[in-house]
Amino acid sequence: MSAWRRYDSPLLPAFHERFEKRWGEGTAPFLDPEVHEQPMPRAQWINIDTGAALAVVPVWTDDEHRRSFAMFYLPPAGDIWLLRPGIPDYIESENLRSITLRNDAFKKAVDHAKAFIEGSGNL
Repeated sequence: MSAWRRYDSPLLPAFHERFEKRWGEGTAPFLDPEVHEQPMPRAQWINIDTGAALAVVPVWTDDEHRRSFAMFYLPPAGDIWLLRPGIPDYIESENLRSITLRNDAFKKAVDHAKAFIEGSGNL
């Protein structure tokens, strides 16, 4: 049985802390749910044996409409790793087609995370 458990509470503060420690203060606003007018999908898991954690979170570039989902892994000993199994991207807008594309991109990222947890994913 896997030691990984889904964690459906707010995003663990360690993701924000380690992200900003690695990439600089103020670099992780997308991790704060209060920044968005609309809730953004996120998923996270904790390994109850090791204390490691994994999260699927939305990310974007300077183009506020181009978004994607990334997987961040917190090893038990500290640091934060961006896992790149092929980051699913989409265009953010209010129309139903774009929301469907966002949800599909999120599902793909969650599937990558589950494959990592099950040991079939690669770093």
